[in-house]
Amino acid sequence: MCVKDPVFIKSNRYGLTLYFDHDMPYEELLKETREKFRSFVHFFNHADMAVEFEGRAFTKEEEQMMVRTIQDAAEIQIICIIEKDTCTEEIHKRMLEESLETLHDRDGQFYRGTLRGRQILESETSIVIVGDIEEGAVVASKHNVIITGSVYGTVIAGAAGDYNAIIAAHHMEPKKLCIGDIEVKPVIGGSYSWAKLL
Repeated sequence: MCVKDPVFIKSNRYGLTLYFDHDMPYEELLKETREKFRSFVHFFNHADMAVEFEGRAFTKEEEQMMVRTIQDAAEIQIICIIEKDTCTEEIHKRMLEESLETLHDRDGQFYRGTLRGRQILESETSIVIVGDIEEGAVVASKHNVIITGSVYGTVIAGAAGDYNAIIAAHHMEPKKLCIGDIEVKPVIGGSYSWAKLL
């Protein structure tokens, strides 16, 4: 997509698609992004959303800095970066789609904060955790579990027998991951690590 603006924002059903100028120096692009999102801050109304980056490739550090810049400027929480044309794109979209559908019907779908020590969090539906799961903490959901931070504790998805459930996190070094009653291992997939039954 060819656009004149160095940063072009387009909405999609999962959140936002951002088209970036390919040639602009990164620091200038970061500044343009900050200014653009500040101008839209009242529009977003502290939303939780997924984003998709197009137009140029970022290093891991550049991507993380861009995410922090957008979150601070727009006062939103980015729960996931969808990577276009990768093997994880459909997994992320399916996971987000289910979470967005259930959000219309239930409160408490998002948990904001880090789970520490022996804390246990249980959910009847898919859940997005905006924080980390530290060693010793346990999260159990009847459906999907999405973590915006790191996992060092235990996560159980599909706890009621949903073997199509997915676990996704920004970083995983878990004590234990389970889909239903089956223990699984994390797979690194671009910005997110994920786990599902094949």
